[in-house]
Amino acid sequence: MRRILVVEDEAAIARALADDFRSEGYDVEVAADGRTACEKGRSNAFDLVVLDIMLPGKDGFDVCRDLRRAGVRTPILMLTARTQEAEKVLGLELGADDYVTKPYSPRELRARVKALLRRAAGEQPDVYRFGDVEVDFGRGEIRRGGQPLEVTPLEFKVLAAFVRHPGRVLTRQQVLDEAWGRELFVTERVVDNQVTNLRKKVEPDPSRPRYLVNVRGQGYRFDG
Repeated sequence: MRRILVVEDEAAIARALADDFRSEGYDVEVAADGRTACEKGRSNAFDLVVLDIMLPGKDGFDVCRDLRRAGVRTPILMLTARTQEAEKVLGLELGADDYVTKPYSPRELRARVKALLRRAAGEQPDVYRFGDVEVDFGRGEIRRGGQPLEVTPLEFKVLAAFVRHPGRVLTRQQVLDEAWGRELFVTERVVDNQVTNLRKKVEPDPSRPRYLVNVRGQGYRFDG
C-alpha cells in the first residue's frame, strides 16, 4: 500500500484530503505544521508528500528545502492558494515535483498523485553513465569521478530530461515541459541558463560541449 504524508494545518482540509486518498486505497498520515512534516518526511517512510505552503512553524518552502538537503527524494506535490508564477518556480527550484493551486479539483489532484507515484516507481533503480558522470535517479544525485556534484533540483531534472532521450533533439519547450511542468509559464531562456550551468559541471571542456550539444534553430541534443 502506497503511503502519503499530507501536510496541512487546516483541519477540515486535511481531513478531506486524507479521506479522499484513503478512498483511493492509500495509507495516509497527517502533519499539521512544518516542523512535524520535516521529522516525518525525513523518515523516508512515505511514497509521496502532499505539502501545503502556508504552515505554522516552517512554511512549505522551508519544509521542501530541508527535506531535499537531508537527501530525501520522496516526490513532493505542493498545494497552494498562491497563483504567482515566481512562487511556483521557487517551489520547483527547491525540489518540489509538481504543484496544484487551490481551489483544486479532487479529480485533478488524484491524477497528479498517481502520475508522480508512477514516475517515481519508474526512476527508482536506474543509474545512467556517460564519460565519468553518473546520473543516479534513485538517489537524485549526479556524480563525477565517483564524487557527488553540487547541483540544484532543477539542474538534476533538466539533465534527467536529456539522458532519458539520448541522441534526440529536444526543443526548449520540451525541456520546460519535462523539468518544470506543462502548466507553468517560464521563458525558454531559463533552459539556456540551466544548460550553461550543467555544462560547467559535467563537460570536460564547457566551451566545447561534447554531451549537451546546441542544435541551431531547434534546441539541444544529448550525446551521451
